[in-house]
Formats: sequence, C-alpha cells, structure tokens
Amino acid sequence: MSKSDTAGTKGMTRVAQPRLAGVCLLTVLAALTAEPLAIVAATDRPERPNILLAIADDWGWPHASAYGDPVVRTPTFDRLAREGILFQHAYASSPSCTPSRGALLTGQYHWRLAAAANLWSVFPDALMTYPEVLERSGYRTGHAGKAWGPGRVASSGRQLAGPRYPDFARFLEDHPEGRPFCFWLGSGDPHRPFAAGSGEAAGMEIGRIVLPACLPDHADVRGDVADYYFEVQRFDRLVGQAIDLLEARGLLSDTLVVMTSDHGMPFPRCKSNLYDTGVRVPLAIRWPKRFDGGQVIRCFASLSDLAPTFLDVAGLSRSPEMTGRSLVGIMRDGASGEERRARECVLFGKERHVPSQEAPDMGGYPCRAVRTHRFLFIRNYRPDRWPAGTPRHTRAAIPGAWLADCDNGPTKTYMVHHRNRDAAHRRLYRLAFAKRPAEELYDLRSDPHQLHNVADEAAYAADKKRLAERLQTELRATGDPRAAGRGDVFDRQPYLGGAPRFPGNL
Repeated sequence: MSKSDTAGTKGMTRVAQPRLAGVCLLTVLAALTAEPLAIVAATDRPERPNILLAIADDWGWPHASAYGDPVVRTPTFDRLAREGILFQHAYASSPSCTPSRGALLTGQYHWRLAAAANLWSVFPDALMTYPEVLERSGYRTGHAGKAWGPGRVASSGRQLAGPRYPDFARFLEDHPEGRPFCFWLGSGDPHRPFAAGSGEAAGMEIGRIVLPACLPDHADVRGDVADYYFEVQRFDRLVGQAIDLLEARGLLSDTLVVMTSDHGMPFPRCKSNLYDTGVRVPLAIRWPKRFDGGQVIRCFASLSDLAPTFLDVAGLSRSPEMTGRSLVGIMRDGASGEERRARECVLFGKERHVPSQEAPDMGGYPCRAVRTHRFLFIRNYRPDRWPAGTPRHTRAAIPGAWLADCDNGPTKTYMVHHRNRDAAHRRLYRLAFAKRPAEELYDLRSDPHQLHNVADEAAYAADKKRLAERLQTELRATGDPRAAGRGDVFDRQPYLGGAPRFPGNL
C-alpha cells in the first residue's frame, strides 16, 4: 500500500452496536439491526478539553530522542514528553495498519472487529468509534491525512474519524469559539517507500545509528534506517506545526495532545510481527491542566486504551463493549496500586496482513501474544504457514506476493540476497522469514531483543504454562474466535487490496 492509502469518506450515518452479554460476547457476526449504542450524558466536570491525536504510519519505539535515540531528532515529541507524560510501554493491538487503527478508534482489541481484523478490509456498521460518540455529545470532529484504513467502510458516506479536511489549519479556521473539538491528524510518514539517501543528505551520522538486533549491520541497512528516520522527523515537524497553530490561537492549554504511531517500523521482523519491533510504539500525552508534566510511565498501555481515555476526559462513561481502559487513572498523581497491577501485562495479535501464503490459501499468519516486563509469550495458530509470506520458490495465493508481509526496501533486498553469506546472515534471515513453532517464549532479562526462543527449555516450562493459560483466558473473555477454534472466520473475509507490486530485483 502507498502513502496515499486512506479511508476518507463523507457524511455521517446512524450506526448500531451489538450488546455484549456475560464475558464480552464477540461482535464478529453482529447484525446491523442490533440496538444503537447509548450515549451517556456528560458529567459535571467544569471543562471538556479539545482532543488532538497525531498518529504516524509505521513509526516504531524507541525512535525518538526522548527515548534516547542518538541520531533521530524529534523536538515536538520531546516537548510533549517533557511537558506531559512519556509512556515507555505502549503497544498496538496489531502490527498492521487497518486493524491497529480500528482498535484505536473503537477501544476494542482488533480480534473483536470482524472483517476489520485484517488489512484492506471492510469496517462493519455494527462498530462505533470514539469520534462518533464525541460528536453526539457536542464535540466537533474532523481528520486530515491517513485515518482508518486501508479498507472500505460498510456504509458509504460514513466517516469514522469525522469529516476530512486538507489540513489542521483549515479545520481550525472554521472552528466556533467555545465548542470542544476532536481532531485526528494522520500522516503517511514513515511508511515506505523512502527517498534513497534522504537521511544522510539531511546530515545524519550513519555510523551512530543503533540498529535493531534483528537486522544485519551493513551500509545498505544503515542508509535505509537513516531514510526512515528522515520521515520520522518530517512527521515530527507536521505535529509541531499543529501545536504552533494551537498556541497562536490560545488553544493549547485547553487541548489534550496525543502523539503516537499505529505500529512498528517497516523492516524485516518488525512491522507485521509480534515482537517489540513490530508492536511497541512511541506515546506521549500532554494536558498540563489535568496531568502533571515530566512523568514517565512504565506500566503497560494499549492503543485501544485511547478511546476510553478520550471519553473519560470528555466526561463520558466508557462504552460497555470497549476492552480498553482509560489511562486517566495512571496519568494522575497517586494512581492506586490496583490500577497499576491491572496493567502488568498487555495483549496483542495479528490476523491477515497480505494474502501471501501458498496458493490457494488466502489466509494470513494468525498469532496472539501476552507481554509482561519479564516475558513475551506468542501463540502461533498456523505454524504450517509462512510468518512473512511465502519465499520466492513457492506459488503464493496472489501471484508475485512472496515474503509480502514484509515491506520491500533495501534492507529486505540485502537480507534476501545475502542470506547465505555467513552464519550470522543465515540466522537473521531465518528469524525474519522462516517458519516458526506454535509457541515462542522470550526471557527479556537475558534476551531483551527477543531473538532466542526458550519455549522448549525445561527451565521455563512453568512460566510458559502460566503465560499460555493467561493468554487463553484473556482471549476467551474478550471473545476471540481464535481462542474458540473459529479463527477461519478471519481467513474467509475478502481482501480488497489487489495484487501487490514487487520489483524484479528481489
């Protein structure tokens, strides 16, 4: 998909939301005749802040100077972290654009979103988004750039993040005084393709780049990461311009500003994977009127927590179908121990990214994971499939779509061409592209980069059993079809993206 992929539509329709009974029954087959979501009246809070969400496309943790990256420069993000709250452990629900953005908008794990659990899918009418809830409560909504997607909204004309504007400045020009707003500021950066050499031309010191441990150390790779950094910095400038507009209009102090990304960087074993390189994202939140600045939060947060957080600060109750939890409690001073204990782990997963399994299989690479501060446990439901798509010698479901769950670029090309160069190259190639076992377990104390699977080691048997049971319990409680043996409902959904284009030199 290209940087221009968006789901911009016009108008608004009345949508329905199924009721959840017992332990959060699944919305997968929800009928459009279900009862509409009830909007809870605002409380007596004295103020309802404006809400600005700035979201990048494929920007991974820890690529911001606030996190200590020695090369990339992100002064806007750093300011938000300094004057607001910096999250060290924020995670996407899925390392793929469409499901991650759907989870953020609905406040639900992506596996509850029916077809929208996949890339290039259909967003069901039965699902409500937080901008729609806020609009019904009096907020003015809008978006610019990439919002939900790529995909198609079931009801033609429905806009999940509010009406589309050419930019944030145009939205503010028409904004009536005294009415709160909720704006989604999206960007296509740092999604591939990159302009080759842009990072080095901008003055980045290639030799100082700290490469992810899953990538080989080579000039081609370093240059590719520098070009990715160049686009991270461009996104940072875009958000800086939006903050300047708020300051010029005297609105910044009344605005909750959130800056984050939909998932990790577009590199092998990163995007479309459940390792930290694929699901861990930057996150900073600023609203000094309510939350003390200079905080660093190390307990876990999910991007699906943002929707209930936005409703909370607007004086609205959390919608009952949401699996996310408001972050307000942990952003306030004196958050209870119970609140923090509830965030001792985070869940995420993946369904179909690109249909690149062996023909005629149109499925994806389904997997789920639970992450604690000590361990990462991953359940791969179809270890017979290829985690990054078929290699070149096999026939993919979509012709030419080999290794298609990994974006094309210089790093991927280098790793494919040099996979047999030596033992180190062979190992990194296997970690990125080879088939994986049904269970993966990583001890983050000894293996923070998640490269050595200890799932079969006897010393970790009890830890694996405990984490596997916890993951299964949480998935069942949130109505995941995979946990109930009905995961084929995801594979049967249509893929709207068409055949991807792959350069012949790979």
